Amino acid sequence: MSDVLLSVTDDGVGLVRLNRPQAINALSVELFETLESGLTTWFEQGNLTGLDIAGEGSRGFCAGADVRTLRSWALEDADKAAGFLHLEYRVDRLVAEAPVPVTAHLHGVTMGGGVGLTLRAGRRITAPDLQWAMPEVQIGLWPDVGVTYEFARLPGELGVHLAMTGVTLDAGSALYAGLVDELADGADPEPLAAASDLARDAGWIAECYAGDDPAIILARLEHHPNERARAAAALIRTRCPLTVCVALAAIRQAAALPSLAATFDRDARAAYHSVREPDLVEGVRAQLVDKDKRPRWRHAWVEDVDPAEVAATLA
Repeated sequence: MSDVLLSVTDDGVGLVRLNRPQAINALSVELFETLESGLTTWFEQGNLTGLDIAGEGSRGFCAGADVRTLRSWALEDADKAAGFLHLEYRVDRLVAEAPVPVTAHLHGVTMGGGVGLTLRAGRRITAPDLQWAMPEVQIGLWPDVGVTYEFARLPGELGVHLAMTGVTLDAGSALYAGLVDELADGADPEPLAAASDLARDAGWIAECYAGDDPAIILARLEHHPNERARAAAALIRTRCPLTVCVALAAIRQAAALPSLAATFDRDARAAYHSVREPDLVEGVRAQLVDKDKRPRWRHAWVEDVDPAEVAATLA
């Protein structure tokens, strides 16, 4: 059976169903190719009245792109690995620029590439069990799929917090941040959002994450009286130092970019650099191949990262 099921209802709604539940619908190259071909055909025909995206299985909508394959290709042929990411970005742009209303149904694990596929849907419906994240800094990447465009426009430095920590949000926090719109059970989302961890943390997040210097941000977090701020600093210390710095710079850069399309173009250029970084190979090894959770990053500390390296990634 196909990794993704495409069909059209009698009233013209295109149904996209990710169909790799055994892998939490991880986005394979074959899946992306099928999506690119199918969506392009649908949009060119001009017969759709809407697009509806969901994922099969109980564990989640989508665990993200198949980064094990990305790692293996990075070891063999960096251009091929970059091509994987470029294919992903093309599919995400097709959805973002869809000529019809898009509805996304999220549940459980919704991370990385799953976010890229659904973040620009006009209607984003979530189940209460949502686990939403852009955790790329955990594997030696930075938040790509154009998401820094949206992160740069979240209020109170919320986007910087999400990017530098790679923290996982529950449904309430995702609702508070405006990353999803409504609850699948039809309940009022406002009470859940108002009671969320992210709502509670908004004050110190706005205070600590201001500015362009990741070392200064970390120092603020580490010396903050709120224990949750200090916990955020400890989490950042476990992430890839280079890509933590790239994540911050990418958001600041995206704030000045004119459009989401321009951000995707920037991400595509940066992909050529990122897949050549040994941190990607090492991060995926530690998290998903050997699973020892002990990556040996190229830099020991955020403070060791040369700003010129960051600028080169995002040039």
